[in-house]
Amino acid sequence: MLLKNSIITGFAFLIILSFISCKSPQTNSQNAEVSNNSDLKTTYLALGDSYTIGESVKIRERYPVQLAEKIEFLSKNNENDKRIYFEEPKIIAKTGWTCEQLLTAIRLGEQKNELKQKYDIVSLLIGVNDQYDKEDSLKYEARFEKLLQKAISLAQKDASKVFVISIPDYGMTDYAKSKKMDEQKIAQEIDYYNKINKQVALKYKVTYFDITPISRKAISDKNLIANDGLHPSAQMYKEWVDLMADEVLKMLKK
Repeated sequence: MLLKNSIITGFAFLIILSFISCKSPQTNSQNAEVSNNSDLKTTYLALGDSYTIGESVKIRERYPVQLAEKIEFLSKNNENDKRIYFEEPKIIAKTGWTCEQLLTAIRLGEQKNELKQKYDIVSLLIGVNDQYDKEDSLKYEARFEKLLQKAISLAQKDASKVFVISIPDYGMTDYAKSKKMDEQKIAQEIDYYNKINKQVALKYKVTYFDITPISRKAISDKNLIANDGLHPSAQMYKEWVDLMADEVLKMLKK
């Protein structure tokens, strides 16, 4: 009886061992597949200031995050195209930054190895604080051009993978009114700075999105401004994304 029990126990052990050995290769294969899918995710670097970091909105409401989600959605619903999945967008931006401060932050990030050597797409939106601080326009042009050159370098040195976004007009916000700012003067200066960054973008054959008219709708639609009375709301960022998404998707397909 003891011998019979030993035989049964041994047989059961062999079955379990066989089951484990059959399962292990499959598990390893699944892990490899997950790793490979991760490697294939689209990378996005967003460079800017408060408008890029999304001052006064939730993380998911920032325009770079909304843009990535919208492109994933568009690719999902187009059966003829390969699905696109994004890594979490890398954002280098801070409220109050000028061109010079953004340049410094990028260099610091490279020194600390916090940046990838190349990204699938790169966006650049900067200049409102240069305008606000009355920075000389020639200095703005030179610094913006340096930033755009850096953006192209980080986009696999491919200008077709970079896009520039115009500076929003904050002159019609409640904040500007509370500070008794000259709405018309701000609009003129914003237009002038946008003329500069657009010319630089065209020089390098970089896609340019003019979202400034959307920002000016805030004069009659308070839902476009965040609770701080100054920065864009999630709704305004959504309108930016609706303007850009199809074109950026085409950029990724090239």
